[in-house]
Amino acid sequence: MKRFLGLVTLVVRDYDEAIDFFVGKLDFRLVEDTPVPEQSKRWVVVSPPGAGETMMLLARASAPEQSVHIGNQTGGRVAFFLYTDDFDRDYTTFRARGVKFIRPAASHAYGRVAVFLDLYGNAWDLLEPSGRDACSAHRHRYATPRGDAPETP
Repeated sequence: MKRFLGLVTLVVRDYDEAIDFFVGKLDFRLVEDTPVPEQSKRWVVVSPPGAGETMMLLARASAPEQSVHIGNQTGGRVAFFLYTDDFDRDYTTFRARGVKFIRPAASHAYGRVAVFLDLYGNAWDLLEPSGRDACSAHRHRYATPRGDAPETP
């Protein structure tokens, strides 16, 4: 039996601004944008280019208890890990489009990495792993004591 995470939810303030960021700045693909009139919502799904099974549901906060978590869904830790096959291309493109990096590009034994913020303040790793096992890259990274507080460039 094959299992995988098909959708991960990101709580957002507004559907259209979230689509603009993920599609316009990060080159994600808009997979679906379907109104759900009975709930006054939309089913908005985006996916990184070439990701296949990996998708993100952009879910507009619909209650105050959801709104307080926008931009801080993981308590300040890196929330998402965007793997790339060309770090320099994506790092340069994202910076040119105004994506805010809070930890500059660095090379490590496990790969090249930088930390950026999405439009709400959630922290993301941009990572080009060295070698074929991307999960091993992150196990190595987080086994190294270094703290989780964002650093300013």
